[in-house]
Order: sequence, then structure tokens, then C-alpha cells
Amino acid sequence: MVETNESVADQVIAALQTVVDPELGIDLVNLGLIYGVEMTTNGLVTVKMTLTTMGCPITDVLQQMINSAVLKVPAVEQVKIDLVWEPAWTPHRMSRFAKIALGYHG
Repeated sequence: MVETNESVADQVIAALQTVVDPELGIDLVNLGLIYGVEMTTNGLVTVKMTLTTMGCPITDVLQQMINSAVLKVPAVEQVKIDLVWEPAWTPHRMSRFAKIALGYHG
């Protein structure tokens, strides 16, 4: 069976939902840190993401966790992380689940 890029993208998003920010205890997707996922036909997945702060002390740890999780998707051969600062992350990007879990009422 040939998988479409859309189904692989869905699998990548599901894999990213297993990557939990160790400081906040919420996954990166629900935190609103994942801005997009693109895949080429040769198995390269680019994860466009941001962080809550520019000086995040666990950037390297998160990148390793992302790499590990996304490489478990069968069609993925390589992972590239595109760390961006525009648009800036705000708590409004979090899912309802994350807001409730973190007690955010803003």
C-alpha cells in the first residue's frame, strides 16, 4: 500500500503528540509549538516549530525527542527542524486541553 503525504503528515503529527515538554508536562502539539509539517518524496520531513522562549534551556533535548519520535514513522527517512520565531508563540496558541491542564485562564 502506498501512503499519501497527507497520511504520513498525520502520522508525524501523532508522533509529535508523544513528545512531551519535560518542564510543562504537555505535548508540543497541544502547546501550540508545532506550526507545520512538510514531507518530500524522498522521506525528508521538515517540522516547522517554535519555542515558548528564545532562551529555552531544553532546546537540544526537545530536538532530540522530536527526531526520535518522527523517525519512528515508517515513511520518514530524515528529520529537519525549522525553528522559527515568527509568528511569536503566545499562550493563545495552546489547545483547550493544554490551557485546562496548565490552569491558564487568559
